[in-house]
Amino acid sequence: MFACVDMAGAKAVGAPKGSRGFIVVAVLWIVAALATLASIYALYVRETAAAFAGHNDRLEAQALALAGVELAVYQITAIPDRRPSQGHLRFRMGAAEVIVDYRSESARIDLNLAPKELLAGLFVALGAKREDAAAYADHIAAWRSPPTPGTADAEASLYSAAGKDYGPRRGPFQHTNELALVLGVPPTLIDRALPYLTVYSGQAEINVLDAAPEVIAALPGVTPEWLNVLLVQRDGAPQDVLRARLGPAARYVTVQASKANRVMVEVRFDPKRRLRSEAVVLLLDGDAEPFRVLSWRDDIDG
Repeated sequence: MFACVDMAGAKAVGAPKGSRGFIVVAVLWIVAALATLASIYALYVRETAAAFAGHNDRLEAQALALAGVELAVYQITAIPDRRPSQGHLRFRMGAAEVIVDYRSESARIDLNLAPKELLAGLFVALGAKREDAAAYADHIAAWRSPPTPGTADAEASLYSAAGKDYGPRRGPFQHTNELALVLGVPPTLIDRALPYLTVYSGQAEINVLDAAPEVIAALPGVTPEWLNVLLVQRDGAPQDVLRARLGPAARYVTVQASKANRVMVEVRFDPKRRLRSEAVVLLLDGDAEPFRVLSWRDDIDG
């Protein structure tokens, strides 16, 4: 026998009210999570676009900086028998303005070739006591010079006694920052001296026509009063007259530009986005390439 059920009289069965509320809350949570993910994704897209824009700006700025260096080299070598030892140029490319300054490295004191008197004179001009400056110059000369065969290395013993775990290189400085390793030279004095030093000029003398006042003041016998006279008269005076006026200091100067030149390039997109590059380039005569980059440094703002 089969029992008959009156379906018309049966009550409809639905979800409990509590469970319906839970489902609504869950849906709202899911919607909120999706909104959060959407905002995170939008932020990611925006930051990624900004990063790529910054990357493109940097690539463009570096290309413009290299163009500035190449134009400087062209300007220096345009007249082979009359190379300028310093100069300036400016150009625009798209939205960027490029400003270029260049100067022969012989306007700086070469750490590897300059006599001790010139090195000590620079330290004195920058505020060191004369006896201390002479000691610093002695240590620099010892750092760059090979030891005397068959004798004890007294300089290395000084480094050991000072607690250093290294001795003097006994060879040429590879970079001006290596001066920080030389025994006894104060870091503050090094910071002041670095803008006037180089390892690239290839000349023991300084170019008196282009050197900064601090470098001219390093010349033996140059007083503050005599320095002012030299700075005023050095551009117009004939070379023989200038050398006569320098007296004994004349043997430390030259008017010949070095084949190494320091090129400073500033690329400006706007006041907040700038790239400054500083390169030292060596001019190559009769080579397939007109120059070789000896050093390159970038400083980016924005």
